[in-house]
Amino acid sequence: MALREILIAPHPALKTKAEPVVDVDDEVRELLDDMLGTMYAAPGIGLAAPQIGVAKRLVVVDVSAKDSPNEPLHLINPEIVATGETREVAEEGCLSLPDIYADIERFERVFVRFRDRDGAVRELDADGLLARCLQHEIDHLDGVLFVDHLSMLRRRMLLRKLAKQQREKQRQAS
Repeated sequence: MALREILIAPHPALKTKAEPVVDVDDEVRELLDDMLGTMYAAPGIGLAAPQIGVAKRLVVVDVSAKDSPNEPLHLINPEIVATGETREVAEEGCLSLPDIYADIERFERVFVRFRDRDGAVRELDADGLLARCLQHEIDHLDGVLFVDHLSMLRRRMLLRKLAKQQREKQRQAS
């Protein structure tokens, strides 16, 4: 397992629609393992392949409590096939937008179809934090960042804040 670099917005790869995975093979499983290790090291609760510069429809998620055993999910070609009727607003962040947070409205419940790391088709009925995380990561596969759900003014403000933070970080590293 190798740790991968997480791309930071506004990297163009983050706005690219990912391609479906045709064959679930050892290369795909190794990439999923790398993604999971990278996510845990960040630390985060979800990571999509485009965030590490790979334009494939792959997602890893683990919303287990910090003091509980890990419960990772590996999702290949995930798609939301249905949603609940109710929505809720909650704060979100993203590994590709470090230290940037905003309240985002999402469905409270989603039904997701995907292939697992063995290639079997699975369905998942998710609610709460897992549903929010899945919607966030599947958005990444379509080139959508959580800030894209905000008004243009709020999005620009947060992206300027991120750019300033990144410049300061680079200046301190020099």
